[in-house]
Amino acid sequence: MRTRDRIVVTAQGLFNEAGYGAVTTALLAERLGMAEGNLWYHFKTKRALLDAIGERFAASVTARLTLMPEGDPVVSYIRMLRAIMAEFRDFRFLYRDQPAFGDPATVIAENAADWTRQTFAQIEAHLAALVGAGLLNLPRERLPDLAINATILLRFGLEHEREMGTPTASGTGAVRRTLLRHLILFEHALAPAAAAELKAAIEAIEAEEPLAA
Repeated sequence: MRTRDRIVVTAQGLFNEAGYGAVTTALLAERLGMAEGNLWYHFKTKRALLDAIGERFAASVTARLTLMPEGDPVVSYIRMLRAIMAEFRDFRFLYRDQPAFGDPATVIAENAADWTRQTFAQIEAHLAALVGAGLLNLPRERLPDLAINATILLRFGLEHEREMGTPTASGTGAVRRTLLRHLILFEHALAPAAAAELKAAIEAIEAEEPLAA
């Protein structure tokens, strides 16, 4: 791995683990096994690091948004949840620590609104596939609002946990709880087997290792 890439991946892992505000240049350099001067040869500011991580996040979101219903609607929904959970695990601090880093990375600020609208549409499409398969007993006209509410719960779940003083680091179950809360919105209208399959998938995904940390 190139030195620059190793710095980005290590910083991302530390921000996720300790919180953006708690990671100093000295701590990052120590974790990397290099002098601070060498670190800032590649990144002059912490903000530059945030922008580099933002580019990785953008690639992850773009890939996730391509996951539309295909074949078994429950399997498709699980595939989407796996991608969403990967975002939460790998970029945990972006969903949790905004008070510490202030304005988001440039690429995120430029695309966040569009990504959110596309996420509404993505979740609605998956819900519609469940309705079409007879696995979700809801009128289609309710699906847009349900998709919006689900996106809000997912997007701000980790920030809510932080505000409540609940641990949010890896291994605390914060990501799992966030996904289960979104499921509560429509679990009552799911066929029992589909609900059980989605719950089991969330539990299984939680046990996986972070992809980038």
